[in-house]
Amino acid sequence: MHPRLRQFVALATGVLLAACLSFAAPASASTHTAAAQTQPQTQTPLVVNARWGGHATFDRIVIDLQGYVPTVTVTPVSQLIYDGSGKPVPLAGKHFLEIRLNPAAAHNDAGESVYKGPKLQKIYLSKLKGMALTGDYEGYVTFGAAFDTLPYYRAYTLHSPERFVVDIAH
Repeated sequence: MHPRLRQFVALATGVLLAACLSFAAPASASTHTAAAQTQPQTQTPLVVNARWGGHATFDRIVIDLQGYVPTVTVTPVSQLIYDGSGKPVPLAGKHFLEIRLNPAAAHNDAGESVYKGPKLQKIYLSKLKGMALTGDYEGYVTFGAAFDTLPYYRAYTLHSPERFVVDIAH
């Protein structure tokens, strides 16, 4: 093999390996606090939608917000339950992530829902197998995500428009 080609292949392999390792975060609880929260906020952010998509090397969950991105906790759990009632969420899977936003609401001051996304959805992506809105209760909005295999994920915020993102590595 030509020395320059060998160097190029080695460099490309190293870049690909580094990119894959950035997604291989341990599946332990993580909390993400938005930088915008350092300033006082007067209105509770509203959760208006949740969506997902499949990409070549990862599946993505996006939670759309009006206002700012609140503190978000992503936690592996053994089972998904609905907030308030404690009833199990009917999503098939062996591994689950709970995504909890606080302070947040999926309803306006009149008590009407502002959340336009699905409440319970079976999904057929490489890793993500289902998602549910599991709670809008006392300042917390909670989602559950189901997987057949242990999810390795990276969570972060994006701005303009405000949203919270979880990427799950394949």
